[in-house]
Amino acid sequence: MVKQKKGYLISFEGGEGGGKTTQVTKLAEYMSKLGKSIITTREPGGTRISEQIREVVLDTQSTNMSMATEVLLFQAARAQIFAELIIPALSEGKVILCDRGPYTSVIYQGIVRGFGAKMIEKLNDLSTQKTYPDLVFLLDVPVEIGLARRAQSGEMNRLDNETKEFHEKARQAYLEIAKNDKSGKWVIIDSMQSIERVYTQITEELKKRRVI
Repeated sequence: MVKQKKGYLISFEGGEGGGKTTQVTKLAEYMSKLGKSIITTREPGGTRISEQIREVVLDTQSTNMSMATEVLLFQAARAQIFAELIIPALSEGKVILCDRGPYTSVIYQGIVRGFGAKMIEKLNDLSTQKTYPDLVFLLDVPVEIGLARRAQSGEMNRLDNETKEFHEKARQAYLEIAKNDKSGKWVIIDSMQSIERVYTQITEELKKRRVI
């Protein structure tokens, strides 16, 4: 039985080069100064086991990985981080800032790969124990610019190396989900703005929601 959630889970989503990691780092520093108990993490990854899975699923040499293998590896990494880190931290009232999350799989494997969004949602229910982000920041950036930023970082992984069409489809799927969201937890932010302007919009949203 899942413990009642007391904390707050914030996920940062979007295509490559949108500045998710940068914003997670800046926000964690700011919220820590406010006295908040903060945990920063990422998907896939965040625990020893999940990081090992990350190395396999994102390895540029894993070019012959089947769709089912990719789907299940992402879910395995997710199941571990939620069981080991996220759910216990939420039960302790902590704020978790996560670079990507369950919706990444809905977009990339469910929609772009064509595995089926509904199937991924069912798998996410299992992996997350039906624990989902309270707030999702979609950091949107044009594909060509995002990939160029990513290439400059020198950290290209297997999914980064997919075609432009792959990434375009992912971007449009993200925007469609965010714009059609009825829960009010998706916030679209234009990542073509400066890092500071993006950060300001994020903190303003958190103040509006009384998270900070």
